[in-house]
Formats: sequence, structure tokens, C-alpha cells
Amino acid sequence: MQVIEILREASRQVYENVKDLAGTKAAAEDHGIGKGGDISRKIDIVAEKTVLDYLKKIKFDCIVLGEECGRVELSRKPKGFVIMDAIDGSANAVRGIPFFCCSLAFAPKNKLSSITDGVVTDLSNGDMYWATKGKGAYLNKKKITVHKQKPVYKIVGINVSGATPKLVKRIQPIFQNSNHSRHLGANALELALFARGLIDVYIDLREKIRVTDMAAGYIISKEAGGVILDQKLKPLDSDLSYETRLSFIAAANKQILSDTVKQLKL
Repeated sequence: MQVIEILREASRQVYENVKDLAGTKAAAEDHGIGKGGDISRKIDIVAEKTVLDYLKKIKFDCIVLGEECGRVELSRKPKGFVIMDAIDGSANAVRGIPFFCCSLAFAPKNKLSSITDGVVTDLSNGDMYWATKGKGAYLNKKKITVHKQKPVYKIVGINVSGATPKLVKRIQPIFQNSNHSRHLGANALELALFARGLIDVYIDLREKIRVTDMAAGYIISKEAGGVILDQKLKPLDSDLSYETRLSFIAAANKQILSDTVKQLKL
């Protein structure tokens, strides 16, 4: 079985197991602090257990890096890393806001740039975004690309959750110019919408995002033709450590990237 098929099946099983749990009182049960530093809710635990159980069942030789469970070694001879945020957008999921997802990616090496496969499943409806390096990006069975034309409305995704006053001041031009800004609460799914052509540029300069939050969105966006750079405007890359925190800009084309850079004075 190919890696992408494994990730897709694991993600499908997560959808089946949590689709009726979101928005319920049970979903919010406190299970302590996860390895990522946030409170683990029951819906997070159910989703992660689904992935881990499936990978164990098929005896996939890997090391799992999970948002809640941390590092789980499933083999003494791993083929690489499964980077898992089984529920991205936990706050939305707990409240029943229909914007949260399962994010799974595979990297043969301890580098973001080595990722070969990624799947982001919209857990509110089962839509599956996926990509394999060199083979393009897909929504279910349809190939997708970033928005190529000049947009009628320029949609800017920008994560400002927990942003410092200094950063808010720095990014103020984004809100003042003729942009239509959006922050929806699940980075991986927002990157999937970017890859689909529904968002023209996605910005996160908080230096807070973890690799688990955006690994699958990273490969899907790149395979859809997007440009993803760090805040120094170099190709985004990092190790896969829990301590690593990233900032990035994902742009649909060079013109939108140039306009965004000018507004932010990067």
C-alpha cells in the first residue's frame, strides 16, 4: 500500500469516528495537557487513537509525531515520520463550528522539506485534500490549483490568534488596504482552501505555529502551485521538533506575494 493510501484511510477513519462527536458535551472533556502544550479534549484523543490504532494494525514502520501523544515509535526500523494533528481546529470542533480537520503528513527525513505526502480531511463534511510530491494536489478526485487569475475579491487569510500588540501593528496595513481578511481557526484547512484557489494569500507571522499544524497543508499547497516562504522570504523549511515554531507566507503567485511583502514592509 502506498503511503498516500495509508494516510487517506487513516484520515477517513477519523472522520467516521468524530463526525457525530463534534459540538457535543462529551467532545470537550478535559484530558490534560498534550505534548503540543494545549489542553487535550476527548475529541482530540479519539481522533489520535484512531490513527495510531490503524497504523499499528497495518504494521506501518514509522515514528508518529502527534499533537497530543507526542513521539510514538511504532517500529525499530522506521521508514520515516507520520506528522499528525488529528484534530486541527479543536476549539471549533468542541463548539461545533464546522471548520476543523484531520491533518496527516509523511516525511522520510527530519525535515519539513522532505515531506512526500499529505492529507487534510474536512471533518465537517468528509472532503479530502491530498497530495503526493511531484503528482499534484487533489480535492477528493479533482485536481486543484491555487488561484491563477487576478481575483475579483482578494481574500487574505491571516492568523492573528494570540498575536502580540507589536505584530498587530506590523500587519495593520493588511486590514487597511483593499483586502478581505479571514481567520477561520484551523491552519491546515485554511492552507487547503488556499491550495484550492479560494484564498489568495495566507499569512502567519506569529512565530507560534507548530510543524504538526501545517505539515500536510505545506505539501498540498506546494503541489497546487503555491509559493511558501518564511518571514525572511526564503523557502520555508525546518526540522520536525515540537520546540520548532514557524512563521510563513503562502502566496498564489509572484504578484500577490510582491503586493503582500510591500504592505508588510518585509
